[in-house]
Amino acid sequence: MKKRFDFAVVDKTTMESESVECESPLGEKCHRCIDLPPNVPVLAHSLERTQRNWIARSNSPTDLIIQIGDSSFHLHKVAMASRSEYLNRLVFERGSSRESGGDSLIIQIKNLPGGKKSFESILKFCYGRKFDITASDIVPLYCAAHFLEMSEDLQEGNLISKTEAFLSLLILSSWKDTFRILKTTESISHWAKDLQIVKRCSQAIALKVCANPNAFSFTSQNERPFSKTDSSVGNWWFEDVSLLRIDHFIEVIQSIRRCGIRPELVGSCIEHWTRKWFSQVTLGLDKETPKPITIHLHRISIECLINILPTEENSVTCNFLLHLLKAGVMLKINPELLCVLERRVALMLEKSRVPDLLVKNQGEKHSSYDVTVVLRVLRFYVCGISSNHSAKTKAKPQSVGRLVDGYLTQVARDENLTMESFKSLVEALPQNARHTDDSLYRAIDMYLKAHPNLTEEDRTDICRNLEYHRLSQEARKHVMQNDRLPLKLTTEFVLLEQVNMTTSMTSNGSNYLRTNTQTIMRVNKDLEKRAIINAQEINMIRKDVEMIKSQLLEVHSCKLKLQKQLKGCFR
Repeated sequence: MKKRFDFAVVDKTTMESESVECESPLGEKCHRCIDLPPNVPVLAHSLERTQRNWIARSNSPTDLIIQIGDSSFHLHKVAMASRSEYLNRLVFERGSSRESGGDSLIIQIKNLPGGKKSFESILKFCYGRKFDITASDIVPLYCAAHFLEMSEDLQEGNLISKTEAFLSLLILSSWKDTFRILKTTESISHWAKDLQIVKRCSQAIALKVCANPNAFSFTSQNERPFSKTDSSVGNWWFEDVSLLRIDHFIEVIQSIRRCGIRPELVGSCIEHWTRKWFSQVTLGLDKETPKPITIHLHRISIECLINILPTEENSVTCNFLLHLLKAGVMLKINPELLCVLERRVALMLEKSRVPDLLVKNQGEKHSSYDVTVVLRVLRFYVCGISSNHSAKTKAKPQSVGRLVDGYLTQVARDENLTMESFKSLVEALPQNARHTDDSLYRAIDMYLKAHPNLTEEDRTDICRNLEYHRLSQEARKHVMQNDRLPLKLTTEFVLLEQVNMTTSMTSNGSNYLRTNTQTIMRVNKDLEKRAIINAQEINMIRKDVEMIKSQLLEVHSCKLKLQKQLKGCFR
């Protein structure tokens, strides 16, 4: 229900003169006297509006014209100066001077909070007329009352005290009205800040959040990814807070943190606000070029958000920090803040999952996921481990290796992922970060399958990190049968497999049966202990291996010649 307040002032006193306080240039209080005609009533019979002008009708003619914008208000000095020290001071300073040859003193007021709408309510107050005030217009009127210095020093029950009482009532009693008040301060933010209206509203919101027992309940980190809407019972206030402008939002968050709300809930609220304001703006800068002032505002907003993030462990998700990092890189924020984000994400890698690293890109020409932000974090992680001995002893690079291999498997299917990006991810971690290369091989195979048009050189370059001795026996068999891999790699694996088998049989003992085209190896377990390998047979096996190697190289050269001939046919 909308709260409404009726202001009515009745003052039937007539006077010949009135003494009011004004302020001297030195800041001292002094009494000034304004001579008034006898029997002039303070109350006007009516307040008439004709187009852009207001006229106060009474028994005596108007003697004061106040101009605000393109509107003129024909009023009485006694009615206005008796309530406003600001107007009283101007009336006294100009004395009996007249402008435009008339009897009325003309005063032009600039930068009045709320403009002519607020002044319309002020003149009704000064003339004892009733008018309605709601949460939507109390702030401009309150600031205008301070601008005109309508304090208790002039008259008891003046406008400052009355608007102050109603403003406090709204802030303390109504959740929705508090947000309406914050919204109205945007157009007069300087006055609202000086009069601490934003601070009072923020503190009231924080107290109401803390007073609700559900405010301290929270879902686990894994249940609140950046891409989904928070629906926990404790997050009932997120939607209203997310409507606030960045400066008001920061004030509210700081007040809430001072009240002792759990850091995880604060971090989730910041995620919610960021998702609402930046999902269609900052993260979509590739589609259109915003105005420079818009980019500047977004840059400031991101920097402010990073500065108010709670620092406690697990207070914000890894995925959200990566989104902030992506926006920060695009908006070219302070490099020190980028390092802060990279460090926080790097510290979370060992406990993260693959979905935490997925940051979507915008546009059809880009890959589905942004791998550059993940690369930045991985390089920071590796650099931190190599440069810090204490961190190196506590680090668990194998867990990060499993995470990266899983991430590679996820992004390898993307047809738009460039070979350079994929290769950089493969080489981002040192070799000791992986127990085996089976997962890495799986990711490389998926990438080659999704990019069938790669040249032989490109495929060889991508597979450069695969090593025979770091693959399981099952993975090795798959490599030797995989026609997507470069011929050089499969040849190498076949030869190494032959050598490995020969070495194994040499050490254990075997019988060989050899034909013109192949060497057939048969192991006789019963004669294992008694059999002696003939040195001549071993030399013959080695010659066969060399012959197979030369034949494979000839096949490879023939293949290259055929590829060149095919290219010539298509030209």
